[in-house]
Order: sequence, then structure tokens, then C-alpha cells
Amino acid sequence: MTDDHNGGPENGGHEHVPSRQRRRFPGISSRAYEHPADRSALVALRKLSGFDTVFKALSGLLPERSLRLLFLSDSVRVSDAQFAHLNGMLRDACYILDLEKVPPMYVNQDPVPNAMCIGLDEPIIVVTTGLVELLDEEEMRAVVGHEVGHALSGHSVYRTILLFLTNLALKVAWIPLGNVAIMAIVTALREWFRKSELSADRAGLLVGQDLQASMRGLMKLAGGNHLHQMNVDAFLEQAEEYEAGGDLRDSVLKILNVLPRTHPFATVRAAELKKWAESRDYQRIMDGHYPRRDEDKDTSVSDSFRQSASSYADNVRNSKDPLMKLVSDIAGGAGDLGGKLRGKFTGDRSAPDDDRPGDGPDNGPDDGAK
Repeated sequence: MTDDHNGGPENGGHEHVPSRQRRRFPGISSRAYEHPADRSALVALRKLSGFDTVFKALSGLLPERSLRLLFLSDSVRVSDAQFAHLNGMLRDACYILDLEKVPPMYVNQDPVPNAMCIGLDEPIIVVTTGLVELLDEEEMRAVVGHEVGHALSGHSVYRTILLFLTNLALKVAWIPLGNVAIMAIVTALREWFRKSELSADRAGLLVGQDLQASMRGLMKLAGGNHLHQMNVDAFLEQAEEYEAGGDLRDSVLKILNVLPRTHPFATVRAAELKKWAESRDYQRIMDGHYPRRDEDKDTSVSDSFRQSASSYADNVRNSKDPLMKLVSDIAGGAGDLGGKLRGKFTGDRSAPDDDRPGDGPDNGPDDGAK
């Protein structure tokens, strides 16, 4: 059962008391807040031809110690003595999500508002000065929770691989960026990366427990520090107009626009987060009913795909995008499409999975995969 803050883990001999009462979630599994598309995209990435080879090669070559020394030498490490307010937020976030080891956090001089969680062996959180100066305390708290969510989900490894392939590979002659397999991996990583942001936004809301602060933060990322000129409802209307507007040509342009990006568009993130905040799933977590880490070993990839299939069917059925409507029509309706997906990933022979006689169901990836 969740409980209100009345103290926190000891850190450096000091017991941390949060700035205001918030619910905490002992033993919470990252499955509680992960977007179904995040998990299924990661499974699809791991099954991509050549990914294991690239991953193993880069895992042994990436300069983990060099990365840490870089931030240690050229950024400011958050602590009780430096950026103490951020240190309090970080410890709060780890306490709320029950992350036992508090990851090191650095502030890096960069006017572009950004934050990231990277690292192969252990996660490191980095926030830019542009972000620190842009957000107020509650907005920043949601961002810190967002990054701690990445750490709890184990996202930092894949984010580091993507960072290396996209930002550093040009300096390494032996990596053929023009190679189709490498580009396929980068594209798949970006697709997963965008979905992982939706998961981390949810973690940020669980930490901050202030939907309006999360919304304000996303608006500021889109429009800068001009809140008096912005409105949450109008901002969300943009997301609805973006989804529903235009024709099939616009739908294709949306796909092309998002492919090179690592983050979903800010309006889309805001709309997704608001929808989740109003869902029964979020309320159940706040009431203390959520998956636990000690149950993770009993979960299967098939369960993740089943949830993803249901989520996809709901998205197609409720989407106002012209292309999604066409997909729904071609598939014979979102419900039928969802049934086909569930049949494919769960092996349900009664589902309309495949009309070919004699073919057995495809059970998807092995349950032993994480």
C-alpha cells in the first residue's frame, strides 16, 4: 500500500524529509507506468537482425569511465553543497519510486533545455542550465522524476547506445553509418526512444503528483518561459488538431517529420499524459494497487505484447488521424485488428489471427526475454 511521505532514505547521514506530502510507492515495478508501446518497441528492437552484434560490440567499446570523468570534470555535480534544491528533488524522486541507489546527477552548461539519463553500468542523470533556468520547482520536480523513471526502467543503456550511434559515430571510421543494418538499428532505437519518453512522463507525474506542473513544463519546452501568454487547454487543443487535421498526405508527413526525432512532439506528450492521468490505471497506482518488482520475474513478453495489442486497438479505434481510420477500415475495424494482434502474440486459436489453413499460431518472442 502506498503511504504519505514522513521521511526518506538516509543519504550521507541525513534523513531527507520531502517538501510536501506525496504518496510513495514501495517496491513499485516500472511496469506500472511503462507505456505498452515502450515495452513492445524495445522487444522489437532486441529482435532486430544485427542488433545483438552491434550491442555487444558497442557495450565493450563505449568509454563508460570516460563519460563519467567528462561530467565530473566539466559539469557541476548535484549535492547538498551544490544545487541543493535539485539534490532534494532527486532524493525525493528516488524515495517515491523506491529506487534504492540514488544516481549521480550533473548540471551541464547549455542554453538548450534538456535532460538525459545515460550510462551502461550505472545511470547518470544530466540536466542543462537552460532547463534549470526555464522551469519552476514543481515543473523541475516532474522532470527529475521523469529521469529517475528512465533509470528504474533500465533505459539508460539503450539511450547511451543511441547517443553514441547518432552523435559520435561520425568520428569513428570503422562504423559504416551508411550501412543499411546500422541505419535500421538507429531508426528502431529512435522509435523506442520516443515511446520511452511517454513512459518517463508518467513516472514524472507519479513523482511530482501535480498534473498542471507537468503540463506547464511541456508547454515551456514548446514555447519558452512565457506562461502568461499560454493556456493549457489551448495547448491540448493543438494536439487534437494535429492528430485529426489534414488528409492522408498530412498523415504521411507526420510520420516523416517524427522519424528523425528522439522525442515525441510536446503537444502529443501533454495529451498522452493527461489521458493517462485521467485513467483507472493511474488511479489504481495512487490507491496503492500496482505491479511490484518482486513479481517481475513471473511476467512474460507475451503479456507485454497482449497489452500492446489492446492499446494499439484502442488507439486505432479512437484515433482521428485519416491514416489510422484507413487502417481501421482495411482491417475490418479496430476491434477485429486488435483481435488479430492478440491472436498473433498470445497464440489464441479462437482469434482471427490468420486465415491460412494449417498454420499454427505465432506465439511471439520467448517468455524468458526481458
